[in-house]
Amino acid sequence: MTSLDSFKSRQKLVVGDKTYDYFSLRAAEANGLEGVSKLPYSLKVVLENLLRNEDGRWVTKDTIHSFAKWLTEKGKTEREIAFSPARVLMQDFTGVPAVVDLAAMRDAFVALGGDPQKINPLVPVDLVIDHSVIVDEFGTPKAFEQNVELEYERNGERYRFLKWGQSAFDNFRVVPPGTGICHQVNLEYLAQTVWTRTEKADGAAVEVAYPDTLVGTDSHTTMVNGLAVLGWGVGGIEAEAAMLGQPLSMLAPEVIGFKLTGAPKEGVTATDVVLTVTQMLRKKGVVGKFVEFYGEGLNHLSLADRATIANMAPEYGATCGFFPVDAETLAYLNMSGRAAERIALIEAYTLAQGMLRDASSPDPEFTDTLALDLAEVAPSLAGPKRPEGRVPLEDIGRAFETALAGEYKKDGGLGPRYKVEGTNYDLGHGDVVIAAITSCTNTSNPSVLIGAGILARNAVAKGLKVKPWVKTSLAPGSQVVGQYLANSGLQKSLDELGFNLVGFGCTTCIGNSGPLPAPVSKTINAHDLVAASVLSGNRNFEGRVNPDVQANYLASPPLVVAFALAGTVATDLTKEPLGQGSDGQPVYLRDIWPSSAEIDAFIRDNVTRDLFRETYANVFAGDEHWRAVAAPAGETYGWDGNSTYVRNPPYFVGLAKQPKPVTDIVGARILALFGDKITTDHISPAGSIKAASPAGKWLMDNGVAQKDFNQYGTRRGNHEVMMRGTFANIRIKNNMMKDAHGVVPEGGLTKYYPGGETLSIYDAAMRYQKDGAPLVVFAGAEYGNGSSRDWAAKGTALLGVRAVIAQSFERIHRSNLVGMGVLPLTFEPGTSWASLGLTGEETVAIRGLEKGLAPRQTLAAEITFQGGKVVSAPLLLRIDTFDELEYFKNGGILPYVLRQLAP
Repeated sequence: MTSLDSFKSRQKLVVGDKTYDYFSLRAAEANGLEGVSKLPYSLKVVLENLLRNEDGRWVTKDTIHSFAKWLTEKGKTEREIAFSPARVLMQDFTGVPAVVDLAAMRDAFVALGGDPQKINPLVPVDLVIDHSVIVDEFGTPKAFEQNVELEYERNGERYRFLKWGQSAFDNFRVVPPGTGICHQVNLEYLAQTVWTRTEKADGAAVEVAYPDTLVGTDSHTTMVNGLAVLGWGVGGIEAEAAMLGQPLSMLAPEVIGFKLTGAPKEGVTATDVVLTVTQMLRKKGVVGKFVEFYGEGLNHLSLADRATIANMAPEYGATCGFFPVDAETLAYLNMSGRAAERIALIEAYTLAQGMLRDASSPDPEFTDTLALDLAEVAPSLAGPKRPEGRVPLEDIGRAFETALAGEYKKDGGLGPRYKVEGTNYDLGHGDVVIAAITSCTNTSNPSVLIGAGILARNAVAKGLKVKPWVKTSLAPGSQVVGQYLANSGLQKSLDELGFNLVGFGCTTCIGNSGPLPAPVSKTINAHDLVAASVLSGNRNFEGRVNPDVQANYLASPPLVVAFALAGTVATDLTKEPLGQGSDGQPVYLRDIWPSSAEIDAFIRDNVTRDLFRETYANVFAGDEHWRAVAAPAGETYGWDGNSTYVRNPPYFVGLAKQPKPVTDIVGARILALFGDKITTDHISPAGSIKAASPAGKWLMDNGVAQKDFNQYGTRRGNHEVMMRGTFANIRIKNNMMKDAHGVVPEGGLTKYYPGGETLSIYDAAMRYQKDGAPLVVFAGAEYGNGSSRDWAAKGTALLGVRAVIAQSFERIHRSNLVGMGVLPLTFEPGTSWASLGLTGEETVAIRGLEKGLAPRQTLAAEITFQGGKVVSAPLLLRIDTFDELEYFKNGGILPYVLRQLAP
């Protein structure tokens, strides 16, 4: 669609022998948008988006004028904008339910008398199958091959469904399993920094150039911010709307400038930098804000280092972590095999737009700033359960013992060790039972992977071995990593320590760590040991990595290898030896740590443009397993009513062309009272399914053997499993279950009232549905942080929850709740369910919904206690924009889109 172009910003850009149209920020500044050249680089991308998409409906001249006032207001004034991403990125955990929803929307649209082809992506969509491989086999040369075989055996039905989607939908591509994680495939191949498309202007076809932007159904979509591509994670619900041409409704954000100075010291990795940045920004408080990095310190960070920092934006709470285009960006684009013509366009475009940073560039204006001298960063890990819980390497042992007494209530210190049946070793608190060089945060970065390989080589030369109780794995983020580790000879050394290739995909960090050896698992559970994992990922939330492992630490790949050699986190590796060498002498970490010069030399010799171009030459073809997957055909999907993986969801059953009026919430029962920092993993787990859980019972009732349960993540195309898995994390704590001693048991339990009977949360919700009782959930601060998991909102809605009342929300989950027609509400500062004295026996009413709502208006919860006392608690409605309000009135964003398209 052609922009109304009120600011006469459409210009011509000649690059080589090609001419492009583009929307010039300099021209817009000259034509009424005074001072916009001072905007942060990330907001220049947003402003261009508004100029190019001015349509008089979603984006008006007044909208753009108001946005330009950011320079005086710095994002402190709530201004609604509509952002239209150039494309959408998905992974299979979230992509499968999104395609399920699109298929169900086609069915519903046909029922409304529409053409199913109207339900079709209008922007390019790439889905990368990367979350389905599980580390079943490890420590052997055959691990990769065996894990691939098991992956296809378990997921054949899902893969057939995705192949159907690839043929049924336009603008929809699938990157087959075994290619790498979506973020790294995006960084190395899909992203272009400047995007182009052909459109009609004055009756002629013209090619328009504009910034590459996206949203993704994985929260770590932000990794590509390191390549100056503005994008962030959204729920599948929002992504589907974006695919169908709906702009994302959002408030113009505050932008926090993070100034980097100096250069990292010898021995400090990008992981150490990002854990420091994460801790600083989480302390600063940047939820819902953009973070943009600036300062001369950028000159000392490789593109891969920047991507490592950008990847962790969800962990520091920001919407994005943006780095502008500079010489390093252009060098990486060339090295990673992008076309010379595209690189020339990127340089010319960003120069013309004032988006190209160099040493002479003035600092942008920000809402607020903070700074870090990179020379002050020290080797670190983060744990035992929070990505922002950074601990200096030298303090890890002491910090673990403190957590053992505090977090895990073990009063006897490290205590005794216990013999592992059938082995010649024993286990105790703090022993590392999983050491995983896993995908995401670090596998964009050759420096830490080459570093891990050299450290492994040096350890082997000294005669060191990994402790026998450690499950080791290497799951690179792309095939490029596998190639340069093999070509350099370093994979051989990693293999000798048990870090054999197990797959190209997201494994341990998402909960696909696979089972521990049975004797190790038995010992841990028999003696209630607090075992540890050390992984090079970005998430270490409790209950996520492995059900047998309570203490989880994020670390750089070289430190993952080091802790596998040491076998415990209850140590100070700066002073204590890793083990004894073949000469009988102690070997210390400093003895085998690689130098920066040696790492750089390996990178120069092995990480090349030719390697990238060869690896991605046939990226969509897949291996023989993928090519053998047979897909059904047809515009609509032939649902299998007996399927346990892919089912037609109930969201659109009986959908009418007009939505039902919103009703007040009266006589609501409380489903749960949660504390602070309840993550989307707590709300909708991705890992293993317990046989005794409601989901496990449903699977067994439907003929699925326990060995074939797979994971919650791979069952996301089946609402029957996922709604039963809602609030079913093994580590979740519902304070309604607190006993007389103040102890709250773990697991998805609640009390059903009246009567107070203990039930699973799912079973209680189903009883309340039969009673006709609406439900509410109460929670503390940062409710819903973590992954952009739409099932955390879908499951909540399907259980019958009308409202979630928290002290604060993380950005994505709040939006997802609105997208499913669930009210997100926050208490006034200083108020909480605990300060109100709630126990879960009370009933709740929220009135005034029928009279009409406005974004961010004040409502109240009328809470009736046992005995009849009524307390009114003021609440802030966290429907933030008028467009979100329309979604809510329609029962969610997808019913809204269907009604807009309906004939």
